[in-house]
Amino acid sequence: MTATLNLKSPVVLYDLHPPLDDFRAEVLQGLRQPQKTFPPKFLYDKRGAELFDAICTLDEYYLTRTEISILQDNAAAIAMLIGDGVLIEFGSGSSQKVRILLDAMPQLATYLGLDISKQHLQESCNRLVADYPGLEAIAVCTDYTQPIALPDIPALRHKHKVGFFPGSSIGNLEPAEVVQFLRNVSVLLEPHGDLLIGVDLKKSKEILEPAYDDALGISAAFALNALVRMNRELGSDFDLNNFTYTAVYNPIGRIEMYIISLMDQTIHLGDQELEFRAGERLRTEHSYKYTVEEFQMLAAAAGYGVKSVWTDPEHLFSLHYLHLI
Repeated sequence: MTATLNLKSPVVLYDLHPPLDDFRAEVLQGLRQPQKTFPPKFLYDKRGAELFDAICTLDEYYLTRTEISILQDNAAAIAMLIGDGVLIEFGSGSSQKVRILLDAMPQLATYLGLDISKQHLQESCNRLVADYPGLEAIAVCTDYTQPIALPDIPALRHKHKVGFFPGSSIGNLEPAEVVQFLRNVSVLLEPHGDLLIGVDLKKSKEILEPAYDDALGISAAFALNALVRMNRELGSDFDLNNFTYTAVYNPIGRIEMYIISLMDQTIHLGDQELEFRAGERLRTEHSYKYTVEEFQMLAAAAGYGVKSVWTDPEHLFSLHYLHLI
């Protein structure tokens, strides 16, 4: 792995983006399952990332504004816990939330952003460096849901490392996968690192379903963009007019997002043929919801203890500050 430095950008980029063959193989594996699935990490090409940013501003989507409120209310306490360590953000996105922490931590010298969308990641890191003079930003384009071996980056040596994983992306994983992900993260944070992570809490389907299927149809556009990306990058021939979108609550404790085929149809993906029946559903992602206690049990199984946890007054969302035991 080599680092690249764009002379027009002060941000060093390490490009570990999965190759196109990996994208194709994972997509085909999901589409051949009895319950067709699409790997949710691949929803975030540049257009997907932009659409998700738009979702975060919607009235129905309580998650972003609630987590931001929690961060703002507790920024000083979080800053005290982090100290002068290195902040490592998983899924940097638009970096809106990390700015709350940076505002409260003028002493922080190094930020490392991990994201699968390279262009979005670079743009976000460039803006952070411009807005926070003296901050070193390092960008690593990678699938952070898999084990990551970072290079020997001098700015990370002998530093207290703190992971930051905001939002509800942890809910995209099955509970057993949550434990494995947290263990993978612990390797990056060792020997005595911490993790600040956002976890959506359990609530009624009357709140959840509109949050993931909004009246303006931006959530639908976000999901259907997966078909656009497959057409562009994998040579498939999905016709978006032949599909619709829905989000439904599953009583096992998760919200599920589906693209639905409106007719019997055959899709070509390169030399592969994929049959869709009328009404058949392709699951683009799901998001588990937890109680505070349920999530802390998963964290404990992965080797973490709890330093603090914060929630909003309505108990919609939670923010956990964990430490390696």
